[in-house]
Amino acid sequence: MKIGSFEFNLREMAGATGDFGVLFPLAVGYFAVCGLNPAGLLVMMGIANILTGLVYRLPLPIEPMKVLAVVAIAQQWSPSMVYASAFAMGVVWFVFALTGVMGWIAQITPHAVIRGIQVALGLMLAMQAIRMLSTWWLAGLIAVGIILGLRRNPYAPGAIVVILAGIALMHFQGELRGIEVLGFRWPEITMFSLHEVWTVMLLAGFAQIPLTATNAVISTSSLISTYWPDRYVGEKQLSLNMGIMNLIAPFFGGMPMCHGAGGLAGQYYFGARTGGTNIIEGTLWIILGLFFATSIATIFATFPMAIIGAMMLLVGLEMIKFVRDVKPGRQWVPLAATVLVSLFANMAYGFLAGLLVYYLFCKQRGENSPEHLEPGDTKKQPTNYGKGC
Repeated sequence: MKIGSFEFNLREMAGATGDFGVLFPLAVGYFAVCGLNPAGLLVMMGIANILTGLVYRLPLPIEPMKVLAVVAIAQQWSPSMVYASAFAMGVVWFVFALTGVMGWIAQITPHAVIRGIQVALGLMLAMQAIRMLSTWWLAGLIAVGIILGLRRNPYAPGAIVVILAGIALMHFQGELRGIEVLGFRWPEITMFSLHEVWTVMLLAGFAQIPLTATNAVISTSSLISTYWPDRYVGEKQLSLNMGIMNLIAPFFGGMPMCHGAGGLAGQYYFGARTGGTNIIEGTLWIILGLFFATSIATIFATFPMAIIGAMMLLVGLEMIKFVRDVKPGRQWVPLAATVLVSLFANMAYGFLAGLLVYYLFCKQRGENSPEHLEPGDTKKQPTNYGKGC
């Protein structure tokens, strides 16, 4: 079914599964370790998905902020600390959007470094996927074959088939016996203190900012231009999106949320082409949050990780393919620096290493800084692709 520029079909539904591999393990940690109410987390993420799809009419993933999630789970933060971290990120990205900080960072970032971040993310996803596949190699490899064989099938997309297969396996293993439907349940009003806002910034918030800037803002904007050359969603818009949703969500039980290049690549790989994907996914999360709040942690935790790993592996390989967009030559030096430092340290350091190598190795040799789209220009494509170092 098509309504205006939105499509609602099995292909778009399959695209909505593209970022499940990131969401499932982190959401389970938030529920089981930090004690977050699934109703609030899922409903707020669902609303953010739907509104984003309506505004941009494109697939644009809503994901957990990974550094904050990992630290919160490892340190067993209280729910109020998680909500405080979301609010803190809302302030940061709202200010960055209004002041133009993200636009300036994007202007000084060469194309080779952007692609380096995307390739590094693809390699990280692939390595994590292999660990997931190792939990049940046979099921994972069969899932890979199904996805590849049915990826473009309009009547039985591979992503939907393997998700249904995973649910069937849960049923045969008796994992669905404890699932309960409680009926309609609104998210609760949640609060936090200003002291907690500063505390979580020191614990993990400042470390989250570089990762979000590179992956959720710069790389995501670049991917949108790659997949939809006639559409432009700039760094300021993405920063403002994250600012607004993180300023509102924590008061209703929401976690820190962001966009992500890996999630976008996953959605596109599995079939997402319009904002219908976001609306479908958002509706799913709202239904699960309102009607399955007490059982959702069990569902996420017991779903076969090998199947999620199969999906994540193919998304990772899709991200790695972007290396082809960088012409052989000196461009590969900052790209390699970005990838290697990202893999052995983290993406924030990888980003800084790529910039340093580019401006030392390339600028000193007379290369021009990459050009970028002017804000609001939806007609021309970036002219820096393949240029520069």
